[in-house]
Amino acid sequence: MAKTTSSSGSKSKGLSLHIGLNAVSPAAYGGWSGELAACEFDAKDMAAIAKSQGMKSTVLLTTQGTRAKMLAAMRKAAKQLKKGDLFFLTYSGHGGQVPDVTGEEIDKQDETWCLYDGQLIDDELYFELSRFAAGVRILVLSDSCHSGTVTRAVPPPLDRTEVTGRSKMMPPAVAIRTYREHQAFYNKLQHDVAKAAGKAAVDPDSALAQLAVSPRLTAIAKGLNAAVILISGCQDNQTSMDGDHNGAFTEQVLKAWNHGNYRGNYAKFHAAVKAGLPASQSPNLFTLGAAARFLRQQPFSV
Repeated sequence: MAKTTSSSGSKSKGLSLHIGLNAVSPAAYGGWSGELAACEFDAKDMAAIAKSQGMKSTVLLTTQGTRAKMLAAMRKAAKQLKKGDLFFLTYSGHGGQVPDVTGEEIDKQDETWCLYDGQLIDDELYFELSRFAAGVRILVLSDSCHSGTVTRAVPPPLDRTEVTGRSKMMPPAVAIRTYREHQAFYNKLQHDVAKAAGKAAVDPDSALAQLAVSPRLTAIAKGLNAAVILISGCQDNQTSMDGDHNGAFTEQVLKAWNHGNYRGNYAKFHAAVKAGLPASQSPNLFTLGAAARFLRQQPFSV
């Protein structure tokens, strides 16, 4: 596929980062190892799509999927990419939660990606996205639980008569134990992000709740120069399921993409992925920044 042209007249560049964790370090999660089966396959298959579209990819599998390696890869990409370029980020693994210590309400939860040696808090992810230059396009595919907006909705008890297979949700008891054992670390992460943002902390829940209406109304969108599209594995109150070769969400992404034969925009692509999943797992789509033109583009096009 031909690359688009950036404002400088040169061809746009595409970089991608794919993280797939079939387990986590018990030392970082209160003795829980969180075995899954298909997350490494998910990361490899997403990297294959990226390669087919001319992107340079980094793949971090299980023990390589550490906080330091992920953050280093994101920061390296943020330094390299310019207006018109594309950053494609995928995560397949468990979703978790830690108590929000920077918001005004004590019952809020920060959603996380369960990396190998510790959780990446959603505040951190959004802050890293804010490092990218104006006009960079960022596509995030999150095949994990609590991934509707990678925000803070507490899922209701699951009806186990409707859900079978391996869930990608960190068990609540494990989440509580992990936070208790590493409380100072996770509290400091949140305070550090709030301090680095250089402004008074806003309640991310009330901000993100308005994203579907108008991204420009939120403080997060105001601080983000890049155009971001997130297509997630499920709504915040649902569970993303693991599989034997691919997670249920990633399986439908691959099916809709059809080896590069898909023709349509991101909104239609999301609808096609959603149509292939059961009502118990309904993928979400939301945007940050000025993403209207980005949404109209062919998926994965550099």
